[in-house]
Amino acid sequence: LLAASAVGQAPPPPAGSALPQIPAIGDASYPGVIALSVDATDFERRVMRVVETLPVRGGPLVLLYPQWLPGTHSPSGRLDGLAGLVCIDGSEGAIASVATLAPSDPRRIAWTRDPVDPWAFHFDVPAGVARMSCEFELLSPLEGSTGREVMTPAIVGVEWNQVLLYPAGFDSSRITFQARLRIPDGWSFATALETDTPTPSPRMQPTRAAIDFKAVTLETLVDSPLFAGLHARSFDLDPDGSAAGRVPVRLDVVADREANLEPKPEDLEAHRRLVRQADRLFGSRHYAHYDFLFALSDQFGGIGLEHQQSSENGVRPDYFTDIKSSLSSRSLLPHEYTHSWNGKFRRPADLTTPNFNVPMQDSLLWVYEGQTQYWGNVLAARSGIVDAQTARDVQAIIAASYDARAGRVWRNLQDTTNQSIVGGRADTEWTDWLRGADYYDEMDLVWLDVDTKIRELSGGKRSLDDFARAFFGVQNGRTTVLTYRFDDIVAALDAIQPFDWRTMLRTRLDGYGPGAPLDGLARAGWKLAFDDQESEYLKSAGTARHVAGFGYSLGFDVTTDGGRTAGNRITNVRWNGPGFQAGLVGRMTLIAVNGRAFTPQLLKEAVIANRDGRAPIELIARSGDYYRTVRIDYRNGLRYPHLVRIDGTPDRLTAIFAPKP
Repeated sequence: LLAASAVGQAPPPPAGSALPQIPAIGDASYPGVIALSVDATDFERRVMRVVETLPVRGGPLVLLYPQWLPGTHSPSGRLDGLAGLVCIDGSEGAIASVATLAPSDPRRIAWTRDPVDPWAFHFDVPAGVARMSCEFELLSPLEGSTGREVMTPAIVGVEWNQVLLYPAGFDSSRITFQARLRIPDGWSFATALETDTPTPSPRMQPTRAAIDFKAVTLETLVDSPLFAGLHARSFDLDPDGSAAGRVPVRLDVVADREANLEPKPEDLEAHRRLVRQADRLFGSRHYAHYDFLFALSDQFGGIGLEHQQSSENGVRPDYFTDIKSSLSSRSLLPHEYTHSWNGKFRRPADLTTPNFNVPMQDSLLWVYEGQTQYWGNVLAARSGIVDAQTARDVQAIIAASYDARAGRVWRNLQDTTNQSIVGGRADTEWTDWLRGADYYDEMDLVWLDVDTKIRELSGGKRSLDDFARAFFGVQNGRTTVLTYRFDDIVAALDAIQPFDWRTMLRTRLDGYGPGAPLDGLARAGWKLAFDDQESEYLKSAGTARHVAGFGYSLGFDVTTDGGRTAGNRITNVRWNGPGFQAGLVGRMTLIAVNGRAFTPQLLKEAVIANRDGRAPIELIARSGDYYRTVRIDYRNGLRYPHLVRIDGTPDRLTAIFAPKP
């Protein structure tokens, strides 16, 4: 296997032969700099073309495609888009096209995929070869049904982990890459990376040349994605920061249309207040500069993914132009910004791995994501990105959803931290019973419980804000990871306010339902109630998800036209709810309500009409080629969640949502 001619092609090992072990990670740095060139101009075919050249020496070499991706907490590196991988002896420089070389060409260096770990590619580099050049393509999804769309006629998103291979046996902080990127002429780009030029890096300025970036570690490169677009603008979110000695924060926007780019002055000011309120909460910044990469599009795939000095954010195109319709996405930027402190700087020890092919463990996602969810909602309110009523409506929906979550009787909250590895974070048709990534929103209720308990015990002198500053705000300016474990959380809480936090947290994490943990809501002075009026937030969420919601009444939703799936389909069926008991399941198509062609409004009217039990709801539903008629004798009318004050109690929730002076 190891013998190879210095002048001939290195042959692949015979089928069925044993491959060398994938090297264990050592203490050395990878020698030299790996050159990575990506051409992202073919947005019509949605293909990115990659040329990677790395210093090598003769003998076995294993290149890895990133598998375990930060922020997804899972082995989500998709191999199905990597195509055309051909590698050659690059010692004599580049050639016009590696792919055109005949398979027998002596310059080609064959590879073999590891049969156990398919993200690993084995090479036997001929003696005397000092550089190896590889070409391949990333065939990105053509439509949302096959994956997140990252190339459109107006926007391109580059996640470097999708367009590189890296040598096994090395820590990702000890491998150096220098990237070059070509985007369509006249497009603008933004990224946390710095360009390799003597002048400051351009931000959202049209370019007509390949962009060369400064050499960085693989760890930094993967943590620094790029958005580019035909229509783009950049907004300074801390315009007074330079004079005060603060590092810059920018909102870098790309959009389908020029008209979507312009926020109203008051909306831009709310996003600037987000930065100020985060400063007051954490008292530190753990980045040299920060870029919100923000795509406003109904074609480019939606996303919310954190990075140390940037975040990838994709929402509907009307985010700035129709704030009421975009309410359900307004907490995205506060959430991802919080991750710069919670998740990127301070990170669970079992999520901190030496490279991108070492499995992660997700046991503390209830802090990493759960407390970030809490602070994202709080900062959205404190900054005015959402108003106080919307902030309360968000809490009402979270409380109502988890209070009715059937799966809480068999699967505890701690176990849901495995969800990213077990089955991803996408909803299934039985999420209510299976549970999903509940460590996000259910932990919002738990952290409210913790916050209000601190406020109660301290007589209002301390709060979870003090924990945030003491735990996430330490070592201002540090950008390298500072890890933590469960005991560190308990100790930090106890330093703020003595209490048996270990028992409280473990009870919430390891306990079972039914019923959600609503003690914190009550201690905040509010309780969950229902009436027949949808909140503006719930309407916005339904519009964004393309569903008409009957979850709190009939126990299911129905898709509406305009979504990724066909309209009038039943979805989100609640386990043992009225619809379930009548025999309805997800993906059925609703055909008729009481003998008339189905519309959401007609179904609402039918729910209202049966409050006295005189007009049971009769539905015709289709599943494939089969039709069935079902009757639902549901009598409680339309139900939508809201919060109402508990008389005679302190209003701690309003205090939590109030901006810090």
